[in-house]
Amino acid sequence: MAQRGKRYREQLAHIDRSREYPLEEAVRLLKELPHASFDETVEMAMQLGVDTRRADQTVRGMVVLPHGTGKPMRVLVFAKGDAEREALEAGADCVGTEDLAQKIQEGWLDFDVAIATPDVMGMVGRLGRILGPRGLMPNPRTGTVTREVGRAVREAKAGRVEFRADRGGNVHAPVGKLSFPEDHIVENCRAFVDAVLRARPATVKGAYVRSVSISSTMSPGIKVDRASLGV
Repeated sequence: MAQRGKRYREQLAHIDRSREYPLEEAVRLLKELPHASFDETVEMAMQLGVDTRRADQTVRGMVVLPHGTGKPMRVLVFAKGDAEREALEAGADCVGTEDLAQKIQEGWLDFDVAIATPDVMGMVGRLGRILGPRGLMPNPRTGTVTREVGRAVREAKAGRVEFRADRGGNVHAPVGKLSFPEDHIVENCRAFVDAVLRARPATVKGAYVRSVSISSTMSPGIKVDRASLGV
């Protein structure tokens, strides 16, 4: 078994691992733990009762966090004509078509979100093997293939987060920074949970949410009482 560091052991001493904390108390405890010198990211994780081997039980979606993630988002848009001008006016960092595709094929990936209009997806599709494994491929299900590129860019800049259940049925997302006020982290957590609940597949039977926890970059997880989340 790997040896845990001193700070990690100190953090564990403050957490009752057998208890599920109400969300507000869990956030307060997380902020009170001994932490690293940098502003750690706060993450929420949910274990879902879905069978990920079934295509009709895929859980995927997006949410615009009311207080953002605390991370500046670099947004790339594949568009031309009026849509290109709209994306630039909304604050996109890079806009283009074949020129951007060529840069990406040459290894450039200096962006966090990629958005595309439907008319250029034939070109963007050629980048699937590069963008797909990195979670950067535009997809209509997450709103990143759209004619409303201005709105999509503004949402991405404001703190839009995409989520997808992994093979174990787990979904997770950043919900802010430790420096955020407690109520901002709580509101971001609730927004994320609500989005995951709305994404529940109709074919799921029994308990949809099995467990919830929050943690920071360098901390152990703190279990969250599902009842405090309305689950």
